[in-house]
Amino acid sequence: MNIVSLENVSKNYGFKPLFENVTLGLEDRDKIGIIGANGAGKSTLLRVIAGLEEPDTGRVIRAKGKSLAFLSQNPQFDDNFTVLETIFASSGGVMQTILEYENACHDLAAGDHSPKLLERVSELQHELEMNGGWEIETNARAVLTKLEINDTSAKMGTLSGGQRKRVALAHELIFKPDILILDEPTNHLDADTIEWLESYLARYTGVLLLVTHDRYFLDRVTDRIFEVDRGTVQSFAGNYAYYLEKKAEQEELRAVEGHKREQLIKKELAWLRRGAKARTRKSKHRIEAAHSLMALPKEQAKGEVDIAIGSKRLGSKVIEINGVSKSYGDNILIDNLTYLLKRDDRIGVIGANGSGKTTLLDMITGRVPPDSGEIEIGQTVHIGYYDQESRELNDDERVIDYIRNVAEYVTTNEGVQITAGKMLERFLFSPAAQYAVIGNLSGGERRRLYLLRILMGSPNVLLLDEPTNDLDIPTLIALEEYLDDFPGALIVVSHDRYFLDRTIDNVFRFEPGGEVREYAGDYSAYLEYRERTEAEQKSVEAPKQRSPENTAKEKPRSKKLSFKEIREFEQVELRIAESEKRLPKIDVELAAAASDAGRVHELFLEQQELNSRLDADLARWAELAERMEESGQAAAN
Repeated sequence: MNIVSLENVSKNYGFKPLFENVTLGLEDRDKIGIIGANGAGKSTLLRVIAGLEEPDTGRVIRAKGKSLAFLSQNPQFDDNFTVLETIFASSGGVMQTILEYENACHDLAAGDHSPKLLERVSELQHELEMNGGWEIETNARAVLTKLEINDTSAKMGTLSGGQRKRVALAHELIFKPDILILDEPTNHLDADTIEWLESYLARYTGVLLLVTHDRYFLDRVTDRIFEVDRGTVQSFAGNYAYYLEKKAEQEELRAVEGHKREQLIKKELAWLRRGAKARTRKSKHRIEAAHSLMALPKEQAKGEVDIAIGSKRLGSKVIEINGVSKSYGDNILIDNLTYLLKRDDRIGVIGANGSGKTTLLDMITGRVPPDSGEIEIGQTVHIGYYDQESRELNDDERVIDYIRNVAEYVTTNEGVQITAGKMLERFLFSPAAQYAVIGNLSGGERRRLYLLRILMGSPNVLLLDEPTNDLDIPTLIALEEYLDDFPGALIVVSHDRYFLDRTIDNVFRFEPGGEVREYAGDYSAYLEYRERTEAEQKSVEAPKQRSPENTAKEKPRSKKLSFKEIREFEQVELRIAESEKRLPKIDVELAAAASDAGRVHELFLEQQELNSRLDADLARWAELAERMEESGQAAAN
């Protein structure tokens, strides 16, 4: 049964048709990935399906009674709303009840024990029990934890772009709509969180439609692929690997058909050129057919990014990192890191958000000084630093001027000199687009232009900070091929597991406390090592846990909570609320007391103790909540 149908849908912007006469159906439980080059119309297609944009022609039909949620690349919020209000308030129904319940619990934790508030808490608990709200509330806590959304009282206006995207994603996942549409959901997520999201969406039972550059994610989550290419939308009944296989077959067949057509045109031209006298005796029908064949438009070649830029010679001394440490307050990012970067190193840097990965690159380039230790750069080193924020882009500058500021001519890896304009054409910027101002470019075009600017400098050491954000899959493939033959050293910070597997042979993982651990091999090799280590640890712990002495003490536990456990459940909830309220205040006090070492130490100890207690309380709360849900109980009034 079709949940969403598109009938002859077209969408144009100015003279550029994004897609024309698209007819497709989205069936129940479909998991669809949309791929295509930047500017092909992927996000526009999502918005048309979601009903946020009207098609120029045709219509979109959605089944009645089906809920829909849309995650855009840049979600908009009310800056005065808290994180909690943003996640729950806009959906109404049981979500609104959960919001009221959470706010009431915060008020209880703040010391308000008035009979009116206690009565309201009791009413809300009853409502959540009757409408299945406890299951949603438990799911909400799990989602918030996995997305590292800890301070639910923070105002949306104080959050970074990445944090806002996580809050928006949390809202859509907790809402559990019938149709879930996600535009680049993996941006701003670390690799571990992407793995969790991957498994979460694999269990999702509604219609899923997403745009992502993460090819592992596409391969493991989707079962259909829509390719948006040169005004058409083609459907492939399989995952990304299946799409690649069928696309290769199509291209091969297209090449054969194109060759046959060229040969036929040559034959017909020779026939027509035998002279006017001869042509008078020829079949009028065949002459018309020949002209029609030659009048057919040649198939437009698909634009592909061509990265063929040379690099400067690199000497034996590259980069030496000697005993480098970096902290911000009590947050130790890097502790006594020493490493000798070699000319053929291919290093992938991974770790949680905020762990110090970008800080390391900023220290290597001199943007941020280390607290201790030193970084020595070899005399022949020319660093190309592709940062997350594209900080060198000037919105008021023309595209062609931005590139000419680096070089008027560039030497390719084949030793050929070409102009900056020709190089822009290789990066899919037409002559007309080269005279547009940078501020008018799309996010993907800006990142592609910034990549060209970095490579135009012919670097021999490349530092890439989240290069896969906003770059389309064709550009990523071209970049990977360029890096295959890159003769210098590479350090790449990325959450894209596929990109890491294609480009690196060593992993640096940032651990808590500033430790940087090195693992040999690509990202998949690191995962295998981690899984093997965890399995070995469990096998060592299992005999201790299942010893005869411990087994004798174990008694079957009733799923139903005792009165004492119900009271404990409520107390744990209050403690969690208190801890979540106090922790952000400690951060503020730490910043204010930066010059008072004694006070900073005191606050740091309190912060550690609170975090430890919060972890224990969350674990106990989850255990009690699961048993309460299974037994159909409600908390005591």
